[in-house]
Amino acid sequence: MLEGKVMVITGGTRGIGLETVRVFKENKAEVILFGSKKETVEEAISKLKEEGMEVKGYYPNLDHIEELNKVVEKIVKEYGKIDILINNAGISANKKIEDTASEEFAKIMNLNVNAIFNMTKAVVPYMKEQHHGVVLNTSSMVSIYGQPSGVGYPASKFAVNGLTKSLSRELAPFQIRVNAVAPGITKTDMVAALPEEMIEPLIKTIPLGRIGEPRDIANAFLFLASDLASYITGEILSVDGAARS
Repeated sequence: MLEGKVMVITGGTRGIGLETVRVFKENKAEVILFGSKKETVEEAISKLKEEGMEVKGYYPNLDHIEELNKVVEKIVKEYGKIDILINNAGISANKKIEDTASEEFAKIMNLNVNAIFNMTKAVVPYMKEQHHGVVLNTSSMVSIYGQPSGVGYPASKFAVNGLTKSLSRELAPFQIRVNAVAPGITKTDMVAALPEEMIEPLIKTIPLGRIGEPRDIANAFLFLASDLASYITGEILSVDGAARS
């Protein structure tokens, strides 16, 4: 579905990001993954190589636009273009507001919102030159329903939805589509480590009767990145098994 396409993904070293790399490679895309540290990037590349998949990786500071500009320019020089950007890097939170330091709130907003702005700003000029492109953002079901504590996380994801919808309108004249995927409870390393007595009540809230797999989310990204979604932009696609708060 993606033969000849070049994709860059942030937060691509584990969980949903790593599974998305696998799915895009299976569909013949050239993939460049970004991670937060050299060690995690190298580990992910090595793991994928053992699975027969060749990818490139970088670990720029998503807070530094100049650094991102250099890495993006390097990628475009090597591959000639960037067709797809997936902004997947992010962190969550679950502390109550009185226990959350202002610095902690700022850190969440910085990685979950500012990094998307910076990364998209670095890539969009090349997509405009190409007169095509796809930008996909990782949102969350809590961007729609909120959550009982950890206000920074849903606040940041509400902002991601706003970025997605606004940029879809701004960039549409250049044939650049912008969408987001809003996962529900997904079996990442963090969720898999939870005891069964915590998991079972969660499953009971999901009409489909199971927790999502990283591949469920990766397949949603695949669809939105492909030409099958060529007339879809500005959407927040919930992938949550019909879980509702």
